[in-house]
Amino acid sequence: AEYGMPSTHAMAATSISFTFCIATINQNKYPLVLGLMAAFVFSTLVCLSRLYTGMHTLLDVIGGTLISAALIALTYPAWDIIDHLILTSPFCPILSIVVPLLLCYNYPKLEDYSPTRADTTTVLGAGAGATIGFWLSNLYAAPNYPNESLQLSLPPIGEMMMVVLVKSLVGIFILLVTRYFIKGMALRVLCSRYQVSVNNLEARRRLEIEVPYKFITYSSVGFSATVLVPLLHELLGLI
Repeated sequence: AEYGMPSTHAMAATSISFTFCIATINQNKYPLVLGLMAAFVFSTLVCLSRLYTGMHTLLDVIGGTLISAALIALTYPAWDIIDHLILTSPFCPILSIVVPLLLCYNYPKLEDYSPTRADTTTVLGAGAGATIGFWLSNLYAAPNYPNESLQLSLPPIGEMMMVVLVKSLVGIFILLVTRYFIKGMALRVLCSRYQVSVNNLEARRRLEIEVPYKFITYSSVGFSATVLVPLLHELLGLI
């Protein structure tokens, strides 16, 4: 099993899925039971994948799940306050970058290489980019565009499914393009700075290269997901 207790994948899967479900309860977009079932299935599949690949023990996975559950329960009363501070504080962009980067650079050092630091940087980077995106969207409300570009003569359910499909494809395309270009640019700059080949996998695992390139790449992905993708959806009349 991979070094480390708890499993960060189990923590991330549990916290993200159940937090999303709980945070959207009041929007009545879907039945609560359905949302909880989806969160349970998603987090369970992630946990099982860690066991199947031998990356963690059962105790690691259970520990990660319980820690996330405890954190959700403890922080839930302050969610509205935290949300308000994130969306309105002028220090939000700086803290969203500095704090995760400090955590990534101070990740526990291991004798042998482990992908956990890269995975943690990916999650924190995406979260940082998304947080800045939400802050920016709240600060500068996106303009409303006329919803005339998508004309579908389909039944309500068919039209809804088509819109969801198109929005998903557009979003995935933008995120993949963002990841491709930002990752390539970040790697080229960092590898040039430290005079190593971009194709040198061992060099790319070094702290001074892995953390910044992962963080830059996935913070850009998170930012695109919360700013560029919704803006493009509006421009295409998919809202």
